Amino acid sequence: MRIACPFCGERESGEFTYLGDASPKRPNFAVDSGTGPEAAEDAFYDYVYLRDNVAGVMREYWYHGGGCRSWLVAERNTVTHEFGSVTAAPGAGAAKPAHAGE
Repeated sequence: MRIACPFCGERESGEFTYLGDASPKRPNFAVDSGTGPEAAEDAFYDYVYLRDNVAGVMREYWYHGGGCRSWLVAERNTVTHEFGSVTAAPGAGAAKPAHAGE
């Protein structure tokens, strides 16, 4: 597999580390706190454990540790493992993306 890093160009997948699905939004407990602790707990459980097992294209976080050390958001077909668009993640840099899981 080859991944087209927007900063380094096309590279071998061994240079990258997979983080996970870039789609889920982390519950905002400050906003959701009016619903009670049980509802907040349920929302967090859903966020952590209930994920779609997509057979097709999904957005994923990848870290380019063997190159520019940037976090990327890549569209990958989970059936064929072909990569589509690859862009810098929001807040990309050496640290975890600012919006990872939000």
